[in-house]
Parts: sequence; structure tokens; C-alpha cells
Amino acid sequence: MPGLIGPSDYSREPPRHPSLKINAKEPFNAEPTRQDLILSYITPVDYFYKRNHGPIPIVEDIDRYSLAIDGLVDKPIQLSMAQIRLLPKYNVTATLQVDIKVFLFYLFRNIYSMLDSIMESGSKIMFHHLQCAGNRRTAMSQQLKVRGVGWDISALGNAVWGGAKLSDVLELVGVSKLTSVTSSGGKHVEFISIDKCKEEKGGPYKASVPISQATNPEADVLLAYEMNGEILNRDHGYPLRVVVPGVIGARSVKWLDRITIIEQECQGFFMQKDYKMFPPSVNWDNIDWSTRRPQMDFPVQSAICSLHDVDIVKPGKVRIAGYAVSGGGRGIERVDVSIDGGKTWFEASRYQKTGVPYVSDDDSSCDKWAWVLFEAIVNLQSENADIVVKAVDSSANVQPENVMSIWNLRGILNTSWHHVYVRSTAAKL
Repeated sequence: MPGLIGPSDYSREPPRHPSLKINAKEPFNAEPTRQDLILSYITPVDYFYKRNHGPIPIVEDIDRYSLAIDGLVDKPIQLSMAQIRLLPKYNVTATLQVDIKVFLFYLFRNIYSMLDSIMESGSKIMFHHLQCAGNRRTAMSQQLKVRGVGWDISALGNAVWGGAKLSDVLELVGVSKLTSVTSSGGKHVEFISIDKCKEEKGGPYKASVPISQATNPEADVLLAYEMNGEILNRDHGYPLRVVVPGVIGARSVKWLDRITIIEQECQGFFMQKDYKMFPPSVNWDNIDWSTRRPQMDFPVQSAICSLHDVDIVKPGKVRIAGYAVSGGGRGIERVDVSIDGGKTWFEASRYQKTGVPYVSDDDSSCDKWAWVLFEAIVNLQSENADIVVKAVDSSANVQPENVMSIWNLRGILNTSWHHVYVRSTAAKL
């Protein structure tokens, strides 16, 4: 594509924040520390996880960049960034402050200043979090080895994604809102990147969503060109990416080259031979990829971010904090915490905005695409504690107790109860 190229090597990678935990260097995959992840309701760009399948594309001339929209449509077009920016702008956002240490003041002042400027511009704001399907893969692999980049619990984040709704863009090629099939038989919207992936034999990353989802304004699918009020950086898809709320991050394609309306779902590697949920009985000798649908919505998930395994804590009050989230726009009905391995439970407080209790509903006070932060103050007196968290969403879906009950050979969607084992300073060392 003129103006945007997909390199074949890693010689021109962008700089990254030094605090990130690097899980793979080439392609670059990294996540923030647990504590950094929940410092704010809106995840700063530097602390947002990086998930890549090849070298980062390079924009050589933004004025020459254009997005092709074609396939089973009446009016194929090429759109420049200037034309996309003329469409009504929406903002789908992320994460709220939970740590009030003084040294973070300037960081969060900038974040809230950014929100103020967005609201003053007249743009509409929604809150949305993005999660890699491989989040918590490392813990699953510790039970029984799986294939894939290892991730702790921080392969997700909340950000203010700014851009045009895909439903508005598709009207430009003759596809009306709330369409389930085009006049030419199109049922899916395929997003094609400019990057180069070894899994695609040097071809681009691609994925698709049903056209009924793409044309539904309430689904809030965006063609995003901003993140947290600033132009996207290279790691996160500059100059243009898709953001599909409530769906695993693998469908939010970065560095968009083309959008194609097709009859069948995308036949690319990452739709057909990856990111599918298989039972524990399936292994690499008997797998049949055609027997499972591509994973879309992610299940209910929660994790403890304020503590690590084998942390040593003083007897008395201990703060347990983390995140909870569910896919498909489902809210978080409850977050349960245990300090005895799940024998007894109590409910944690939930919030999306500081000092405002969270209520799982569909009114304007609830950010349906965003995560929920939780907090509980517990009294630890025993020498050792198995601290556990599990969440329940608004459809009464609950996290499974045992990781082996959902083990799968690709290590995706580890949503089992999250355990952290700590000991007290009263314990004999």
C-alpha cells in the first residue's frame, strides 16, 4: 500500500517502556507488571500490553495512505485518513485510578485532562477494554504444557479508542445499518492488515466479524485512529485499526490495509487454525480445527493484581485489589474473594470511577465494554494464606474452579479462579 509498508525484519522497531515484562522479543510481546496494570482506570499507553505476530509496520507517507473497502458491496471505495476523520467521531475508553500515591499525580492529571478535552470536543465517550485470548496462559502451561507466548495476568487493558463507527463507514459502500446480508450475499466483514506473519507464510494478519455485528451501532465497532486522546502509536496500529468491543483482541486487527465484505468468515490462519477453544481431550495428534468455531466473545475473568505468589505480608489488614471483566457487553454482578482457598467467601467492592460504587446495568452510569476494578481489605492472621478471586457476570456466568477443566492445547481463555499464595511475617522462616 502506498504510504504504509510491512517490514520483513525487526530493524526498525519502535521504542517501548522499560518497565514492561518482555515475553517474546521477535515478534515483540510484552505486558505491564501486575501493580502497574491497575494504577488507573484508564491504562496509560506505555503500560498497555503489546501483542504482535511480526515486525511493526511503518508509515512512510500518511498523505498517501488509504483504506480500501471492497468485496460484495455496491460501491467499492478508497478512503484517505482525512475522509475517515470527517465521519462522526466516537470514543471507546478504559481504566480508573485505584492507587493514590503522590508520585502518580502528574500521570493521572494528564489522563483526566485528556478526558476533559475529549468531552469538550463534543465526541461521544464509551469505555472499552481489550484482552488477549492468551491472558494467564503461563499458569495454564504450568499445569500441563501448552503452545504459545507465555502471559501472566496483564495481557489486557482499558483505553480511550477514538475513531469512526464501522457502521457509519460501511454506509459509504451501500451497506445499511443493521444488515445481516448484503444484496450481493456478503455476510462477514474481513479486516486485512499490512503486516507480515510467518503463520500466514509472509502474508498479512486478517480476521473477520459477522456483518450483523459490524453494522449494529450498538456494538460500537470502531475504526480507531486515536488512543487515550492521542494519535495511535505504531505498536497499537497506527494509522488505523479495528476495535471490536467485548471480543478477544485477536479480532481487533491493527495497521488496516483493506476491509472486504465476504460470504464466508475469514479463512486466514488466526481464524481457522488458532484462537479456537478445544476440550482437554484434544491434542496435536488428533486435532481437527474444522470442528470448532473461531472464538469471539471472551468469558468472565478476574485476577488479583496487588499481590504476587510468595509475597510476605504483615499480620493484620491486607489490601486485595484487581480487575474483573466479561465479554459481549455483560457487566460484573459480583466479585468474590476468599483467604482460605475457597472454603469461605466474601464480596469485594466494585467500581469503575473513584468513589462511585459500580452497578451492573445498561444505563449511562455503567461502562458496558470496560473492566471493573475491585478491592477488599482482609484481616490475615494465619501464617499462610491461599487468596482466591472469582467473578460472576450479569448473565450469572462464573469462572471455573479448576484450570484443568478448561485446559486446551493452545492455552487460551484461562479464566479459572485466580490464586495468590502469601505468607505472614509471623510464619517461621
